[in-house]
Amino acid sequence: MNNFPDAAQQQFIKMTQSALRPLILSLAFPTICSMLITSFYNMADTFFVARIGTSAAGAVGVVYSLMAIIQAIGFMFGMGAGSIASRRLGERKNDEARTATSSAFFAALAFGLLVTTGGLIWLDPFMRLLGSTETILPFAREYARWILLGAPLMTTSFVMNTNLRSEGKAFFAMLGIVTGGLLNVVLDPLFIFTFKMGIAGAAIATVLSQCVSFSILMSHFVFKRTVLRIGTRYVSRSPAFYGLIARTGMPTLFRQGMASLASIALNTSAAVYGDAALAAMAIVMRVSMFIGSILIGFGQGFQPVAGYNFGARRYDRVVEAYKFCARTGLIVLSCLAAFFFVFAPQVIASFQNADPRVSEIGTFAFRAHCVTLVTLPVTALTDMLFQVTGRYKEASFLSGARRGFFFIPCVYILPRFIGLTGIQISQPVADVLCACFSIPLVRAYLTWMRAQTPAVRTNSTTEKRRSGE
Repeated sequence: MNNFPDAAQQQFIKMTQSALRPLILSLAFPTICSMLITSFYNMADTFFVARIGTSAAGAVGVVYSLMAIIQAIGFMFGMGAGSIASRRLGERKNDEARTATSSAFFAALAFGLLVTTGGLIWLDPFMRLLGSTETILPFAREYARWILLGAPLMTTSFVMNTNLRSEGKAFFAMLGIVTGGLLNVVLDPLFIFTFKMGIAGAAIATVLSQCVSFSILMSHFVFKRTVLRIGTRYVSRSPAFYGLIARTGMPTLFRQGMASLASIALNTSAAVYGDAALAAMAIVMRVSMFIGSILIGFGQGFQPVAGYNFGARRYDRVVEAYKFCARTGLIVLSCLAAFFFVFAPQVIASFQNADPRVSEIGTFAFRAHCVTLVTLPVTALTDMLFQVTGRYKEASFLSGARRGFFFIPCVYILPRFIGLTGIQISQPVADVLCACFSIPLVRAYLTWMRAQTPAVRTNSTTEKRRSGE
């Protein structure tokens, strides 16, 4: 304990002993802001590009699949290292936490460069694979080229963002994400319309914003405002350690990877019904993600608290934190779902260029999404709980279930029986199925943790008596 740095000691005490609700809210608020801004500037691309035309709006939906792949890589390494780091900080093993962060950063950089190289070489086949039609392909090609160039910055930014949050420095993470996001919203109309760069302008705005976010996030590590560090001296040379990061981050890879596959499946299925259907579903998915990002941000405020306390064997605090977040999330999402259900036509209309078919398809699909948004507190928080506490198998299954194991079969099977309606309700059906699996899993896990708590407290009391405290 004497060798433990004061800053790390204070952070440990804060995370394992302070009142849970204010702690979670203090971490969740900047994280929610980060998630909302990220979703907002994703929607900004859709909003401004849709003014170009229906095919251009469809291209944003196609390239979203590419961005989901980039996010999958960044978040896999970031969440893998972040989950390990939060537990190691809870166990007071700072050097191992720093090794996890640095190793993940450079691994994500290498994989980001691979995506850039491969994507640019096989750009047109890649866009077709992601669901582009021939009318959408020129827009998708132009948009994706710039996104691919920014892939290394994006993957490493995700690592820094998640690791700052895992340490409990959510405000630092928010600064980088929010600044980049707001800049993107400002640059979008400037590049698209003022400079007449079209859809390429939206992509360039996104990449420039990512450069700014990267610089701000990196500054926290360079100027040592964190317990965690990024540097070659901390990089692991052990393949087993990278395997641990990969296993820990696998649920995130499943979640993001399945999101990409789901987008491809959705695009290819919707394309059968024309560009209007593809554009409408792209809008619905973006807006639904914006609403869901509130819950995801709240959950990411919960994760470092769960990780620290699980590492410190304070299972009672982990259970209490989960229950608080689940209840709060249910209340907030229920209110938001009701609001957006009522105003669904106006929301969809604001994202497209006066195409009545897009409005018709999008309104029904969006209202169906709103009905099942209330299942997200259970599914998302349970997935996050399993991941941050090292239950990789359960977390991986739940991460892949909502947008993969359940959604992909739905989006291919349901249209065979009920046509376009099957595509519109595929995600809501998948949400219900995922919730049915999540509830018994989390109940059993919470029961196990409650059973461990008395033994942990007894052992801690005995140790204190023996040491004379």
